[in-house]
Amino acid sequence: MKQFLTITAFLISTIIISGCSVFGDSGVEIAPYTVIEKEDDFELRHYDRLVLVTTSMSGLDDQKSPFYKLFDYISGDNNQAQEIAMTAPVFMDQDSGSSETMSFVLPESFSYNDAPRPQDPSVKLEELRDYTVATITFNGRLVQQNIKEHQELLENWIKQKQYSVTGSAKAAGYNPPFTIPAFRRNEVLIPVEKP
Repeated sequence: MKQFLTITAFLISTIIISGCSVFGDSGVEIAPYTVIEKEDDFELRHYDRLVLVTTSMSGLDDQKSPFYKLFDYISGDNNQAQEIAMTAPVFMDQDSGSSETMSFVLPESFSYNDAPRPQDPSVKLEELRDYTVATITFNGRLVQQNIKEHQELLENWIKQKQYSVTGSAKAAGYNPPFTIPAFRRNEVLIPVEKP
């Protein structure tokens, strides 16, 4: 239920900040990456660097939703009172328990060292470097059943490729809720190493 509420808040809130069409063109910067290998809906992908602003998805009954905490940060609730452009995707960790998080990717022009620091102590900056992931891309609604189904497909592909899993899975959403489901871009990403 907690993840459903978080995902719902994420989807509804993106209407406010995105100029997306109903056909899926988000019009926002997408985190850059290099495709190492592609097979149908699966990719082995490399990100040189991602600077993330992250908050916990736990304790939703007592806090502002994670999406709004992150949105406040990019709207100027940071030590430089700087507005920051929205980018895609929005990541959600797929771990169970207290480690569940939601993250916005900062524009490529920001490094970890020069990114504004959050004012909210529950919002953190983090950097992923040399981040290699196996991914599956899928359409439809970004709901837990759809995420789980595609995560299982991706895990099977990883086993077939004999990649070693090096971290936890993330779900990624690229579109607002008024985008026709057939045109939405969703992903599951799992960090891996090649044998």
